[in-house]
Amino acid sequence: MPFYNSEEERQHGLQQLQQRQKHLIELCYTVAQKYIFEGKHEDAVPAALHSLRFRMNVHGLSSVELVPAYLLLAEASLGLGRVVQAEEYLSQAQWTVLKSTECSYAIHSLLHRNLGLLYMAKENYEEARYHLANDIYFASCAFGTEHIRASGGYFHLANIFNGLKKLDLADTLYTKVSEIWNKYLNDHYQVLSQARIQQIDLLGKRFETDTGLDEAQEAEAIQILTSILNIRESTSNKAPQKTIFVLKILFMLYFLMMNSSKAEEYALRALHLAKKQKLSVQEQNTIQDLLNLISVEEAQPIT
Repeated sequence: MPFYNSEEERQHGLQQLQQRQKHLIELCYTVAQKYIFEGKHEDAVPAALHSLRFRMNVHGLSSVELVPAYLLLAEASLGLGRVVQAEEYLSQAQWTVLKSTECSYAIHSLLHRNLGLLYMAKENYEEARYHLANDIYFASCAFGTEHIRASGGYFHLANIFNGLKKLDLADTLYTKVSEIWNKYLNDHYQVLSQARIQQIDLLGKRFETDTGLDEAQEAEAIQILTSILNIRESTSNKAPQKTIFVLKILFMLYFLMMNSSKAEEYALRALHLAKKQKLSVQEQNTIQDLLNLISVEEAQPIT
């Protein structure tokens, strides 16, 4: 323990320690989330455990702030096929929420999403649908019905309907998820486009692109959108426009992530499909404009 000359110094030292621990909480949480979305569930466990430990140090053993870490551990356990262990973490999370008088809509949303995933793993789709509907409700209360934070609930619900061969319902929900991400990325890109123009005008420098997402959210977007793309591609002969729509969203995501090679890959796939399906010249030109955008960006190195 460090030695302090006064109570004021001691309090200052404790505040600094808490700030460092809060930073570590978020860092570990984001890393664990990212690993889960990437399917690296084993790697997610240590980061989630560290997040839980730091949360206990900062907030105490019964705080609702522990719930997100319990839920990460539950989701990682499900990914590893450890259903019983996942149930234990979820029970702890539920009990903590029940005892709390100040539980946010966001935490309720996460809890129901993970309960939905648990029941999906147990093939109890009725219960899974109930919890995912609650996830969507609480996420909508917290962030809005069209927010990317609500998209995960719609996505998992779509997966249930897809597995049950209720394809019309699944299609509607996959479309909604795609539209949510398209709006977010397109809106963000438009803001950055204006900022880039101003930056070039003022300083003669290229404005660096950004998704506005943390690493975990980017990984979630990739996981959700590539999953939807795989489903769309299986029926692309029937509805090529839906496949192209998702390809263009993935282009935008990777473009904003400054991954030009992946962005170009998705744009080329969209263009190839548009030509193969003999879609309108306007559609093909729109996709070609995306490819031209990459060429322009690469011709303007960041300074």
